[in-house]
Amino acid sequence: MSQSTLRLATRGSALALRQASEVQSALETRRRAVELVEVETRGDQLRDELIHRLGKTGAFVRALDEQVLSGDVDAAVHSMKDMPTEFPEDLVVAGVPERARAGDVLVTPGGRSLDELPSGATVGTSSLRRKAQLLAERPDLDVQPLRGNVDTRAEKLLAPSVQDEHERRIDAEESAERSSADQSSGDEPRDGESEESFERSTDEWFNDLSEVQRRALERDVDTEYDAIVLAEAGLTRSGLAHSLEYERLPPTTFVPAPGQGALAVTAVDGDLAERIHEAIDHPPTRVRTTAERTVLAELNGGCVAPIGVHARLQGAHVNVSVRVLSRDGSEEVTATRDLPVERHATAAREFAADLRERGAADLIEQARVEEAEDREAKREE
Repeated sequence: MSQSTLRLATRGSALALRQASEVQSALETRRRAVELVEVETRGDQLRDELIHRLGKTGAFVRALDEQVLSGDVDAAVHSMKDMPTEFPEDLVVAGVPERARAGDVLVTPGGRSLDELPSGATVGTSSLRRKAQLLAERPDLDVQPLRGNVDTRAEKLLAPSVQDEHERRIDAEESAERSSADQSSGDEPRDGESEESFERSTDEWFNDLSEVQRRALERDVDTEYDAIVLAEAGLTRSGLAHSLEYERLPPTTFVPAPGQGALAVTAVDGDLAERIHEAIDHPPTRVRTTAERTVLAELNGGCVAPIGVHARLQGAHVNVSVRVLSRDGSEEVTATRDLPVERHATAAREFAADLRERGAADLIEQARVEEAEDREAKREE
């Protein structure tokens, strides 16, 4: 680090830059500037491949941390849920800022709830965990893969409905113009003309659209989604929460991914890490996410098994909910336990060990075998 500038690595996506900007603002002082350095990661390069097919966790993390270890940057900002539970011993999680909302949301074009989706509705998600939880709740749903950043996913959801309304408006206006011309010339009305009418013109309608709706007008989609599931934190940080209609999914049933909604700043262990810690670390968030990630590490599920872990601070205890499912959502091991704050990491390991004995280990191994079979089948295609 130079005497006055801290170089902070980040992915280049809009969401990652927004997250890094939050950390940048928290770390900047009159005596220290903070510069954001965009780094392309393997996860960014493989845009058409589902996250769980990248082989192991950390697809969006390793490239940034390599820059820190090489000395090209001083620290890196990560979404904590993307971080592997093991990383280079020279690095530490120097700072964990206060967490945003940890839960998932169901986003629909018309604001429907999960219960209101019709049988066979198509729901998009890139997450094994979300797919399994959706199928456990609604086995009738057709859960389809969905990749891209938050903006892209929202555009894919909105595109069919926005484009359909646009076409109907254009047809109605053209029909009205032809009808007016026929009346002026004394001709009979034509069969098949649109009888639909709108109070506002197409231009007025377009001017009232949000930016994400306007971009959806131009997007080609292969799959029409009735709904998609996203992390609420990502929706909020992307600035889209006010433009979309969504339902918060209960974290007791749709248990979030470990660390979801939280950020982590990694740095080489030393004085700089201590200064970052003092400036931005939020102790309650660190306790909660430590408990969650410890359970994940002990279960050894990585990103190949549907695992949700969610911790809440309740006085002298950390209330931890865990849900481990089969990939089709038909089997699960679920439990909640209060862990003492003063030994939350140790207690989290003990909790995870109990879950493994209760069948979580079998579900995780089953998911790992199915993942390997999927990879083999894909290679043979």
